Amino acid sequence: MKKLPFIICLAGMISGVFIAILFGVNEDFFQNKIQNGLSKNVKITSILDVDKREEKISAEAHKNWRYYQRFHFHSTGISAMSLAVLILLCFCGGPAKLKNISAYMTSIGGFLYPFVWLFAAIYGPEIGRDVAKEKFALFGYMGGLFLLGILLAGFIVVKYPLKFKNE
Repeated sequence: MKKLPFIICLAGMISGVFIAILFGVNEDFFQNKIQNGLSKNVKITSILDVDKREEKISAEAHKNWRYYQRFHFHSTGISAMSLAVLILLCFCGGPAKLKNISAYMTSIGGFLYPFVWLFAAIYGPEIGRDVAKEKFALFGYMGGLFLLGILLAGFIVVKYPLKFKNE
């Protein structure tokens, strides 16, 4: 099996861990970025009632912070699942081309999907969370590519025998 899917998978793990380190080092950077973006959000700034506007800002700040966290959770978790699938494929029989297709689908989809949450977190405060998710929906669709890669790996596991060196 090719090495590149493993490298892509490790890049996903690194990005998820790296942002977690950034959270620990300077969480205020993210919180301030969210607050600055919300202060530029046209829908929020158009709310005339100060109490309602502050309530909306507080709720949106919390939800946008969760989007940053979702990037971390999804990036590290999906990368771990991807790595497990790639290792499993190494022990499967069957055509190398089919295993490589599954490996690339799983690793690329797993790497790109979490970025929908990161970009929604970055741009969501200013343009709105739903608009940001729609703007970067392509990354969200990569979750489907990830799923198809896993389903193909499942087919390979069922269809072809596992191969171990000691047998």
